[in-house]
Amino acid sequence: MMVVRMGEQNATSLRNRIPSWLGPALIYALSVGCLIWVYRDFDWKNELPRVKQIHWAWVVLAVASDILVYVLQSWRWRILLTPVCDAPLLRTMQAVYIGLFANEVLPLRSGEAIRCYLQAKWTGISFPVAVSSALIERFFDGVWLILGFLVTTFFLPVQGRMKYGAGVLAVLVAMLALLLLYAVHRRDAAQDWLARYRWLSVLRHLVEGLHHMGQSRTFYLSAAVSFLYLAMQMVPIYAMMRGYDLDHLTFAHAGAVLVILRLGTVVPGPPGNIGLFNVFALGAFRVIGVDRQTAKGLSGVMFFVITVPLIIAGIIAVASAGVTLRDLQKKARGHMEKAHSGEASGPV
Repeated sequence: MMVVRMGEQNATSLRNRIPSWLGPALIYALSVGCLIWVYRDFDWKNELPRVKQIHWAWVVLAVASDILVYVLQSWRWRILLTPVCDAPLLRTMQAVYIGLFANEVLPLRSGEAIRCYLQAKWTGISFPVAVSSALIERFFDGVWLILGFLVTTFFLPVQGRMKYGAGVLAVLVAMLALLLLYAVHRRDAAQDWLARYRWLSVLRHLVEGLHHMGQSRTFYLSAAVSFLYLAMQMVPIYAMMRGYDLDHLTFAHAGAVLVILRLGTVVPGPPGNIGLFNVFALGAFRVIGVDRQTAKGLSGVMFFVITVPLIIAGIIAVASAGVTLRDLQKKARGHMEKAHSGEASGPV
């Protein structure tokens, strides 16, 4: 126990010695560096006119389907939370869009904690239970993404190393699935094991949420909706490719781009993943055979088409909730700190 406390004190002392501005500075430097790398040799003279020639009907479809993606996410979240609370769909959508807006303007994907805080506040569930529901969502996404990746390798010519990587990811997902099932069906044993380690105490609250949600049939329904949620994310990508006159590309190609984008940006980074999005979009389009200049132009246009509607919807959601993003960030951070300290954190 003393060793654990000394480790915590050392970690706290190290955090205090690191300037608070260093983390954000590194993140923004990474973002700028990525953008410079992507567009360092971009042929602005020849490629910008192509933007004016985009078929805007396809852009409208991309925007509409991207908005629908997060309506599906809200519906899935509501279904998943059914065993622990009755989460109104409109309120859930509001929390999701406020979280998306926060992700677009704040670093390190702060919107995930904010949407969990709002759901906890509006439904009365504890903050750790809301977080566990978000983790389950990410688990579902990971399973379908890996399965989608494996399927695409059979329809598209890919390098052997990519197939090997897909196999490794599939094994990791299977291991996570076993751990999740253990937490769902052996709650007491899982909590007893976690109780031995103070630094894992936050997971005890998460296991409680997993147990309640995983025992319900709605758990499997939300897993099925997750397939629709990820399949719908292919539509904006496919629409943008068609709008860019890449008519030879199919939904399978859009699926490959989606998988690479989602896996590439899974680690929290700069606001809206700007820079990182462009790097992985460029790589994804190159993998499916798009020439380098077209891939760079399309990645930039797609970033704006996907990002701008989310910012507008998020501004509306924040305004209608009568809150400020700064206040939400502060309260969500406070709940995260309580959860990490092992305290049960409610929705206040």
